[in-house]
Amino acid sequence: MLSVFSSPGHYVQGRDATASLGPEMARLGLAGPVLVVASPSAERLLAATWRETFATAGSDYAVHRFGGECSRAEIALITGAATADRSAVLVGAGGGKALDAARAAADELRLPMVSCPTAASNDAPCSALSVVYTPEGQFESYRLVRRNPALVLVDSSVVVRAPARLFSAGMGDALATWFEARTCVAGRVRNMRGGASTSAAAALAELCHRTLLADGPQALEAVRQQVVVPAVERLIEANTLLSGLGFESSGLAAAHAVHNGLTAVPETHAYLHGEKVAFGVLTQLVLEGAPSSETASVLDFCTAVGLPVTLAELGLADVKRDTVEQIAVRATAEGETIHNEPFAVDAAMVADAILAADALGRARPSRPSGGC
Repeated sequence: MLSVFSSPGHYVQGRDATASLGPEMARLGLAGPVLVVASPSAERLLAATWRETFATAGSDYAVHRFGGECSRAEIALITGAATADRSAVLVGAGGGKALDAARAAADELRLPMVSCPTAASNDAPCSALSVVYTPEGQFESYRLVRRNPALVLVDSSVVVRAPARLFSAGMGDALATWFEARTCVAGRVRNMRGGASTSAAAALAELCHRTLLADGPQALEAVRQQVVVPAVERLIEANTLLSGLGFESSGLAAAHAVHNGLTAVPETHAYLHGEKVAFGVLTQLVLEGAPSSETASVLDFCTAVGLPVTLAELGLADVKRDTVEQIAVRATAEGETIHNEPFAVDAAMVADAILAADALGRARPSRPSGGC
């Protein structure tokens, strides 16, 4: 099996970076017309800056307002809008689902795509993968596209204006990166691009983990104050670039499969991707029989940054065994990433691991005041 490392063409991050979007695209030869696929909040925050930056670059552009769910229907709407406008580049602006929908539409049209996340809430911006959901919010499939974004541009000034809960959720998604990567590397399983991991990808995944533990709580407090400090910049990079490269080029395992299982239960739909992944990390460690010191470290980190570690914190208080079994059945569906674990996994094992993880979370010390 060949080793494969996948990454965006260029990554730009910093204070007021959106002002450089048009010139950065022009420098890379990404000429208009441009279709910006934008969440309502992204359009509200950035509409004036888009006018200026695209005028500076001499690019025509239009805005398509994202409908809120990365579903096949939404992707078709974006594809139709881009075709009608004769767009040459698609820019995704907003959260992970807006970026995923723009990426999928760009792939269908064989156009370059630019990621402009407005929150560091997940590791979607850098990848060549879109997570497709049903219109009701249930996980449907991973959609692999032909190429990574030509440009990822992250405006730190915008990220700190997003709700702190989104930043915390990004840490939950990034928390899974190293634990899933090491499982995939040890088993030499195929990564998200169909090859084995490289040493570089594994090293980036481990750096992501070290950065979370070192800077996560301090960065979250700064985001609550809506200020950009070095710890925030390091965490934005960890949540976005390091986690994105680490997961795509090393692989996913049980944590993300548990997330996908949780989406099968409507009560969890109000919770963010990274929040469900964080509980998936704890479940994965239980499933793998990880040392108690490691599960304690994850519990401590999640508690410090406001991530859920119990089913009740994901809307499933007093959950019945049959609901947990429903989650486990979905998490172990054919083709799920949980089958990258180095042993055979079935739904009964996962249901037990979920309940055991929930018990560990309920037994932890009380969450400190001031959480998300």
